[in-house]
Amino acid sequence: QVQVVESGGGLVQPGGSLRLSCAASRNIFSILVMAWYRQAPGKQRELVAAITREGSAHYADSVEGRFTISTDNARNTVYLQMNSLKPESTAVYYCNASMGQLGYWGQGTQVAVSS
Repeated sequence: QVQVVESGGGLVQPGGSLRLSCAASRNIFSILVMAWYRQAPGKQRELVAAITREGSAHYADSVEGRFTISTDNARNTVYLQMNSLKPESTAVYYCNASMGQLGYWGQGTQVAVSS
């Protein structure tokens, strides 16, 4: 099992930046894929970005070039750097740790983009 805890959400103006953190309870080398999802009000949860333990990153088309996923293995933490934020980025952002057939979710962190 693994527990993940997100932090770093908040209110930001359009065009601004935020960095989300996801702290895992175990060495992230043992986790196949770490990913960020988001869920906006009234919408389904969607994949934002993912990174494999080998370091291969994948992004949703809507965030490509603006968001960056990265890891700090010493801190067992995954980050999501979000730049040039748009109002449509407003959502609860969730961290997911995939151990093959099992996935573990955090409680989410709220991001609101508004002027």
